[in-house]
Amino acid sequence: MKNSYEKLNETLNIESSIIGVDKVKEELTISPLKSDDIKKDYEYTRANLYSLIEKGQEAINGIMELAGEGGSPRAYEVAGQLIKSVGDVTDKLIDLQKKLKDVEEDSNKTTNNVTNNAVFVGSTSELSKLLKQGFLNNKE
Repeated sequence: MKNSYEKLNETLNIESSIIGVDKVKEELTISPLKSDDIKKDYEYTRANLYSLIEKGQEAINGIMELAGEGGSPRAYEVAGQLIKSVGDVTDKLIDLQKKLKDVEEDSNKTTNNVTNNAVFVGSTSELSKLLKQGFLNNKE
């Protein structure tokens, strides 16, 4: 005979220890990928996060009905875990936007360093004459 917790877990199709929403990977590895690959990975990750959010909301609705009917503290505990998990996934969705922006900025950055070095070839006496002439020309 199953207890109420096992029935609840079976109804929600979840494991009794931890809900698997936290296993979502949010990191984008920055490597010399093509922009098409980055866009494809972004769209795939975004679609998965949306799917997780929708499924989490459905699960929240179901558990709230069960908690209201049975009044079990465990049902309310699971509902709280689900709400927190859905909130975490929505935060990950926003983080995904920031990471995509960072990746695009890194790929658009180009380094344009221009170094102008003036080199004088001559003796010190010639250099001092040129400096004096330049100094006198600037005073006028």
